[in-house]
Amino acid sequence: MDLLTISGIAMLGLWILGTFVFEGPGFIHLFLTLGVMFLVLAAVKRAERARKAKGR
Repeated sequence: MDLLTISGIAMLGLWILGTFVFEGPGFIHLFLTLGVMFLVLAAVKRAERARKAKGR
């Protein structure tokens, strides 16, 4: 697991906590957006590294 994956999971956890415990103030949904973005970015970077390693 790299830093992007860990931070994405942490942000999603904060979003879940904020949504269900604090009744989701508007800014808390930024954690959902950023968390998903970090997870997708980590998956793309992982696939790119695998493709480069396979090509050599």
